[in-house]
Amino acid sequence: MSQTTTAAPGSAPRRSFDAGEFFRRYGTLCIFVLLMVGAAWQSDAFLTDRNIMNVLRQIAGTGIMAVGMLFVILTGGIDLSVGSILALGSVASAIVIGLHGTAIGIGAAVTAGAACGLVTGILVAYAGLPPFVITLAAMTAVRGFALIVSNGQPIMMDEDVGAWLTDFGSGFFLGVPDPVILMTVVFVVAGVVLNFTKFGRTVKAIGSNREAVRLSGIPVPRYVMAVYVVSGALAALAGVISTSRTGVGSGVIGVGAELNVIAAVVIGGASLMGGRGGVINTLLGALVMGVIGNIMNLVGVPGYNQQVCMGAIIVIAMLLQHGSRWFRK
Repeated sequence: MSQTTTAAPGSAPRRSFDAGEFFRRYGTLCIFVLLMVGAAWQSDAFLTDRNIMNVLRQIAGTGIMAVGMLFVILTGGIDLSVGSILALGSVASAIVIGLHGTAIGIGAAVTAGAACGLVTGILVAYAGLPPFVITLAAMTAVRGFALIVSNGQPIMMDEDVGAWLTDFGSGFFLGVPDPVILMTVVFVVAGVVLNFTKFGRTVKAIGSNREAVRLSGIPVPRYVMAVYVVSGALAALAGVISTSRTGVGSGVIGVGAELNVIAAVVIGGASLMGGRGGVINTLLGALVMGVIGNIMNLVGVPGYNQQVCMGAIIVIAMLLQHGSRWFRK
């Protein structure tokens, strides 16, 4: 005769600990905290104000691009062209600022990035071409265009006309670097859009069940195209930040940047299949990438070894992401 255990009258049922759900929600935060502790143990210079501000300033561009990549990945897509669009934004801003001023230069750079995203988005959303292949082609073509426009040479930004932008790149507001303030604003806006607007909810739904969204009458291609426009515009904005920090527009910067950006989003727990991911975890993912790069520099890890470590980090993040599912079995 079998026995069943029932909760006592008036008592709440006891819930077992779900390790998979815990890691899915807080895994990125746990990784970040452990990295901070490990980095502080490895180097006394890590927790100094100067180094922390340096890390934050360095991840500003990556963080902004990661927001755009998050939108794309939430729909089940991928954008490999962000590093090349960053270079185009850098070159475009340096050239146009010298001719027409800072505001028009920034606007031209962001518009150029959005236009690149628009072309990619149309080919992916309306022509039905694979995102990986199309954005890989865009990565090559946009990089080539940036090099053609700059003649393969660095473009020095006019110091007088572009003074505001260079001041922004090296400046602080209330002790926080200006580019970090801009990155924070981008993350806050993205968080509001994803969580409190129809656009954000639809983007997530497309990644979860595209066919169901289509059958409900929502124009899926329009939303898919839009996320690539957002990704392109934010990548170009990151290029403007690069120009603000160096005073130079270059067509060769951002090579391999897509690796760091995708890694930040994946470490943040986003699923490459789409439908899952969040702004806060993406920010933590970008911080994890920044801390790893910084501590490797502080302890003297050679540059080539750092590339191996970054690749290994992506693999580990994916294993941990799938591991959270194993815990549920």
